[in-house]
Amino acid sequence: MASEWPPWWRRARLGDVADLAWGDTSTTKAAYVADGIPAYSASGPDGCLEYADFDRTGIVLSAIGADCGKTWLAKGKWSCIKNTIRFWASDPSVDTEFLYWLTCDPAIWPKRGSAQPFISQGDARALEVAYPPLPEQRAIAHILGTLDDKIELNRRRNETLEAMARALFQSWFVDFDPVRAKAEGRDPGLPKPLADLFPDRFEDSELGEIPAGWALGTLADYANLNPETWSKETRPEVIEYVDLANTKWGRITSTSMYAQRDAPSRAQRVLRPGDAIIGTVRPGNGSYTHIADEGLTASTGFAVLRPLTTADEELVYLASTAPENIERLSHLADGAAYPAVRAEVVLATLVTKPPRPVIERFSSLTNPVLAKTAQNERESRNLAALRDALLPKLISGELRVRDVERFVAGATA
Repeated sequence: MASEWPPWWRRARLGDVADLAWGDTSTTKAAYVADGIPAYSASGPDGCLEYADFDRTGIVLSAIGADCGKTWLAKGKWSCIKNTIRFWASDPSVDTEFLYWLTCDPAIWPKRGSAQPFISQGDARALEVAYPPLPEQRAIAHILGTLDDKIELNRRRNETLEAMARALFQSWFVDFDPVRAKAEGRDPGLPKPLADLFPDRFEDSELGEIPAGWALGTLADYANLNPETWSKETRPEVIEYVDLANTKWGRITSTSMYAQRDAPSRAQRVLRPGDAIIGTVRPGNGSYTHIADEGLTASTGFAVLRPLTTADEELVYLASTAPENIERLSHLADGAAYPAVRAEVVLATLVTKPPRPVIERFSSLTNPVLAKTAQNERESRNLAALRDALLPKLISGELRVRDVERFVAGATA
């Protein structure tokens, strides 16, 4: 990167322009609490502490392990623990947020060790950096930060939208709130045509009380398992691949493009819009999502559930990925190195079987919610691609701020 910086940018060692030190080496994840101040480990912002070490904008660097070289921008009150390095601009001519974008590529950090890479504080201090005048630094940080802020806003919106869909699933098909209200003589709080779809009493089943007239079943009553698989003869020329590691808690964080001959042997599961995919290897890791786009291929490490009808789509996804079911699959997983369950175990997830009009009404209410989350995800992927394309050009001086400000403003409007 040093040879790519414009000649008019000032050069320095990171330790000369930044206050840099270890994170709290006496604190580990064992000190995390359920609720508190955000804390950063070598894995990123993955917990909370009862106190804040800092109340400012700073940068946290993973100094060891699988994420070695990754950085996170921390704002407000926060702490960082063992195996991290924290730093922020100490030179008044350097902006901390610009410094974050300048150093966010893990490849720029000098690492020692092979099996367990690590970054020494001395090597971090010696890292060469370069920077333009302060106004241009702030403008660059604003452009890239605006894209990141929009991506984060979409993430928070999707958390809220999915929580709404899950709450309705829980209310209707697990807690049976409308039935319970009617059985107790209370107003179920639903429009009368909808309330009339629910009975006003319960009956016994082998698993306890369920609404009268409903039955018990499994996801096999609503979905097919792994219905399509590529063979060597049928694989397309280009495969857009979804792996377990890139699917987290309802999101596909990234995909990989492969030519047919280079695709991993496990790239076999054909995906269609409406499918639910659930990771069968370490299912407790939350490698699941709802498929909204055409043309994807998944790892054989997923169970692919394809709804029998379009009205079953939302029920299949929300039932198969309910927190209680993910926990159940996690407990059933066996194997020392790679705890896993068979895909058939996912299909055997128990569900209640309401009358078809209830399922269709549930679908009509939750389908727009899941569609909006998919739209937000597409937008975020496009914004991330734009950010990643602009980043090296802006911090190398190849692109000037004035050339991209209007374009970015339009993309985030």
